[in-house]
Amino acid sequence: MNVQSIRGTHDILPGSVELWQTIEQNARELFRLYGYAEIRTPVLEETELFARSIGVETDIVQKEMYTLEDSKGKSITLRPEGTAPVVRSYIEHNLYANSQVTKLFYLGPMFRHERPQKGRYRQFHQIGAEVLGSDNPAVEAEVLHMLDRFLRGLGLSDFRLLVNSVGCQVCRPGYVALLREALRGRASELCAECQRRTETNPLRVLDCKTPECQPIINQLPSILDHLCQECRVHFDRFLEYLALQGIASETTPRLVRGLDYYLRTTFEIISDRLGPTQNALLGGGRYDGLSELIGGPPTKGFGFALGMERFVLLLSGRSELQAPYKAPAPELFLGYMGEPELQAALALAAGLRASGIFAYIDFEARSIKAQMRQANRMESKFTCVIGENELTTGAFHIKRMADGRQETVSKEEIVPYILKARETYGSAG
Repeated sequence: MNVQSIRGTHDILPGSVELWQTIEQNARELFRLYGYAEIRTPVLEETELFARSIGVETDIVQKEMYTLEDSKGKSITLRPEGTAPVVRSYIEHNLYANSQVTKLFYLGPMFRHERPQKGRYRQFHQIGAEVLGSDNPAVEAEVLHMLDRFLRGLGLSDFRLLVNSVGCQVCRPGYVALLREALRGRASELCAECQRRTETNPLRVLDCKTPECQPIINQLPSILDHLCQECRVHFDRFLEYLALQGIASETTPRLVRGLDYYLRTTFEIISDRLGPTQNALLGGGRYDGLSELIGGPPTKGFGFALGMERFVLLLSGRSELQAPYKAPAPELFLGYMGEPELQAALALAAGLRASGIFAYIDFEARSIKAQMRQANRMESKFTCVIGENELTTGAFHIKRMADGRQETVSKEEIVPYILKARETYGSAG
């Protein structure tokens, strides 16, 4: 039997992982400029954390979580999202005691038992950020400004920002009751999932993608017409701050999030290049009250998460996540004749690497001809064959593979020679 990866998981191979690293490094560098510090939380948490924060009636808690019991009978869950663990850590370690506003970001795998499809996996990866301690809508606009810079810094421009307000504990219950009443009157026309959500979580009906439900959804009352005064002012100020930052947005009254802890501002950034339905690159919103739900002090919060798999698909322009594996190209391929020459190559490679040069040695004891074929396959920039004569004279022949040009240098001159040559071919990095 061939052992393969579990359905809904995937390997990120060399040839693709470099793009992942670029995205992650860009996030680290940019987020730091906005005051964010990295946090790493466990992939395992108590199940109660997600049941209380995400909501018992959500699809995630009811259908999608990977939950098990440990040896003592405690229910634990592989984290399906990153915000609740960050807030749990914020509470547990009293991070709120050090400053009024705490900014944190994270990178890592999440787990949901969903139907696998392009860009969606059961083990998937997210980059996210959370601002804890402020309910100023200017904070929200700053996060969107950071995301706009992040996307454009990676060469993306054809994306759209959708925004909405889903109200608060004051105005939302009345809207939900109105929504449920309207849906009950059209229940027979709804898909089975929307019929269930009508009773358990009517807001989620607004997010349905089933074609037969769309005419009904389009006729439902808009939450923007039922906001309380405070939510209305908050949302209007948010839009003003976005405009001041020069960020275009589209107010979308049907935009909701799949997690119960969201209130007031919600947003998504979408790209039509990902398709007409599963087109969301990232999303987030405000979650004042989440801290209290899981036993912490009253805390305002706002954040987002982006799915790395979809992001990689969009940036690579490929139908698959990984490119064919290709070994990295050495700057200098060191060939050798026998054991004494191999020992000399090892010492030389150590010095080259100490100077930041990618040196490669083929350890398979093949002929020089076979070693040079390997250097060609790896697209090495230069080669140097070490034989008895090189050991005796101290003169090494460096061959430039692009045109066959060869120069003779001393052992001490090899590092300066390769470093200077970078000016024409660039670093192997």
